[in-house]
Amino acid sequence: MTVNVNEDVRPGRRVIGNVLRGSIGNLIEWYDWYAYTAFSLYFAKVFFPSGDATAQLLNTAGVFAVGFLMRPIGGWIMGRYADRYGRRAALTLSVAMMALGSLVIAFTPGYASIGVAAPLLLVVARLVQGISVGGEYATSATYLSEVATPGKRGFYSSFQYVTLTAGQLVALGVQIILQNTLSAAEMASWGWRIAFVIGAFGAVIVMYLRATMDESEAYLTEGRTSAERGSLRVLLRYPKECLLVCGLTLGGTVAFYTYTTYLQKFMVNTSKIDINAVTWVNFLALLAFVVIQPLAGALSDRVGRRPLLLFFGVAGTLLTVPLLSLLAGTRTPALAFLIMLGSLVIVTGYTSINAIVKAELFPTNVRAMGVGLPYALTVAIFGGTAEYIALWLKQAGHESVFFYYVAGCILVSLIVYATMRETTKQSALDG
Repeated sequence: MTVNVNEDVRPGRRVIGNVLRGSIGNLIEWYDWYAYTAFSLYFAKVFFPSGDATAQLLNTAGVFAVGFLMRPIGGWIMGRYADRYGRRAALTLSVAMMALGSLVIAFTPGYASIGVAAPLLLVVARLVQGISVGGEYATSATYLSEVATPGKRGFYSSFQYVTLTAGQLVALGVQIILQNTLSAAEMASWGWRIAFVIGAFGAVIVMYLRATMDESEAYLTEGRTSAERGSLRVLLRYPKECLLVCGLTLGGTVAFYTYTTYLQKFMVNTSKIDINAVTWVNFLALLAFVVIQPLAGALSDRVGRRPLLLFFGVAGTLLTVPLLSLLAGTRTPALAFLIMLGSLVIVTGYTSINAIVKAELFPTNVRAMGVGLPYALTVAIFGGTAEYIALWLKQAGHESVFFYYVAGCILVSLIVYATMRETTKQSALDG
């Protein structure tokens, strides 16, 4: 009788161990990705010729955008690799590429030393990291979905956004520590490089952890034996599913980047709240956001995926304009925190389960590419441009138009949510 109990517990422990190793890697990947934006204020003048500070920041923002545009290529290349050679191999390669990019940024001399080679090496590093992070989403979403215990897939796969957001929080935390430890001159000279060394070192540790993960059973039994693994031609046999991923993602990615990365700038530029207070509002709201992801994922295992997506679609469509309008007139950090938290609760209906919903649409032999490629294309086009559109409309004197743009994107996704099938009842993960 005792033997049976141990046999029952061991598989559960292996699932948890695999999920943790996969999730920690996801955290490090996203830490490295967000460290670029967090520390660009310091290294902009190092990599680009001296002159106008705004021009230097625009140059670093342009390099960031190049990395963002590489994500669809990463979703295709790394998704194909994961479908052909296994999820574990692709996840290990992905974090190795991220480590390489961080090392290049950390140790590349400045423009004053090597001239134009400095910004060129920065571009190369971000190209590699863009491919890495594009493949990380596709492969980690697939892996977490495939290794999760049936009936708990929503819960386990929700950890993707837990670690994605935690990576952003860790990058912010490292920045706060370094700012309070080093002088402004030291930060500008060499202190910013520490953040990238930390990211590269963490990635090396994750490479070891991922090498010890179990390959997913679905890939071993179905994907590895398929004659057409990771084929774009095979993926195109599922046009409805690919378009469904785009529709699922559209409103969610615009809302996510609006409610997280852009809202911090919005509170400073529009609400006129002190930047130090905004930092804490952002940190605490994102921390709460991390905590509620697995709760929502577990709820989806009980009630289904569509109810959560419909909650996000309806609430996002109806409340985005009132919430952003209220925040625009707010001068109190406490009220700003409540508004941001409310917005993040709404978007949780999408973020907590978007990975598992997409994984449930595709067969094993093209699942990683099916999850990654249409998602990355949509994020690059709509998520990556959300902040630019918001700032452009503000500069043009029509900032409130952006509120309706976000609500409209969510409305398009709501139509998709209302017409799609419930994936828990017809899941490709169940064969």
